[in-house]
Amino acid sequence: MNAHSAYTAPLWPLAVYFIAVIALIAGMLGVSFVLGQRHKERLTGQPYESGIAPTGTARVRFDIKFYLIAMFFVIFDLEAVFIYAWAVSIRETGWAGYAEILIFIFILMAGLVYLWRMGALDWGKIEREAKN
Repeated sequence: MNAHSAYTAPLWPLAVYFIAVIALIAGMLGVSFVLGQRHKERLTGQPYESGIAPTGTARVRFDIKFYLIAMFFVIFDLEAVFIYAWAVSIRETGWAGYAEILIFIFILMAGLVYLWRMGALDWGKIEREAKN
């Protein structure tokens, strides 16, 4: 077996998979185009959410705290996935894994305490005293 065939032989399943995915996407788009509805009524382009008609513009400004809380949730939720993965492999990791997860949770708690102390989790409008 030469060196060239050893590197190219396993790539043909990937190429077949790629072609099948492209064909599936093209087929779904084609069927949707052929069988889809073609009507343009007065309310077709209007947004409609859960039976409630829109009452204003969609360009409402939200407070940055909504985005911050969402980011904190994503970060801490992702960390929960890491802890779950550790829990699944706890027998293989042993005491070293236990010590590592304790350090990991300590760093998470330190981050949470930091966010709490900085006021990133406060929703109320608290006037902070100016330090002179």
